[in-house]
Amino acid sequence: MPVVIEEGLDAGLAWHYGNPVSEARALESGEGVVDLHNREIVEITGVDRLAWLHSLTTQHLESLRPGEATSALILSPTGHIEHVLYGVDDGTSFLAWTEPGHADALVGFLESMRFAMRVEVARRTDLALAWVGHRVAVPDGWRVRDSELGGTEAFLPVGEQLVGTVGTWAFDAMRIAAGVPRMFVDTDFKTIPNEIGLVATHLNKGCYRGQETVARVHTLGRPPRRLVQLHLDGSMSQLPEVGAAIELNGRKVGFVGSSGRHHELGPMALGLVKRSVPVEAELLIGDIAAAQETLVDPDVGLHVRPVLG
Repeated sequence: MPVVIEEGLDAGLAWHYGNPVSEARALESGEGVVDLHNREIVEITGVDRLAWLHSLTTQHLESLRPGEATSALILSPTGHIEHVLYGVDDGTSFLAWTEPGHADALVGFLESMRFAMRVEVARRTDLALAWVGHRVAVPDGWRVRDSELGGTEAFLPVGEQLVGTVGTWAFDAMRIAAGVPRMFVDTDFKTIPNEIGLVATHLNKGCYRGQETVARVHTLGRPPRRLVQLHLDGSMSQLPEVGAAIELNGRKVGFVGSSGRHHELGPMALGLVKRSVPVEAELLIGDIAAAQETLVDPDVGLHVRPVLG
């Protein structure tokens, strides 16, 4: 029986199934299934859907091929991240998931931008999401997309879900170790794409809302903050809470997003820190010492690791 998360963003999901270490190894071998039914799903149909999404988002979508996975952001006029879509098109409709609690606002924004375009936007509450290792067979007819973490993400009919075998403990640890930020957890209302390595952001496309900020920071460099991976003091039993202050010499220089315990690397977290923080500086989160590993170039704003978007 799974140990279920009782509160917070992922309440109701399985935290683990009894042995997080073996579950982590199952992820590595491509044999795990992670129930992510709290992710919210949106479908966009109509002949203008890709050109329309191309004009609204940070991603190049007008020539998206059927079955090709993509991710895209919608920014504020000043370039701050407001929405995210992780999607795939099948030649007829664009199906995407977003983070819990964000789909209604996303649909509302998209509806407000339809104008004369031949598109329809709808929530798909009849579908749920699961991450599926590459060695696990997905039934024919289910829409899938390649995951940024390897494996696939499957859009499952509610009531016909694959049985989960791996909990969020091991899944989040894998994501943190890969340096992949979770929107609205590892970001805040001020985050611009350059601070997180231009994830889901295409630099060679036409104008979209917020592009001026992205282009200016990319051209001039020096984004205000940068995403970092934090290796936490393993002698401490607790993990930092989401939003906990990151300090250097008694001064707040950022905040913590996701944290977890990796089966090989130990306790880890992702954080956003000021660009000016020296990359070799040891930081403090409450009583927890934290060493940085650079994920985003502090001067350019690009991922040091392979670009994920």
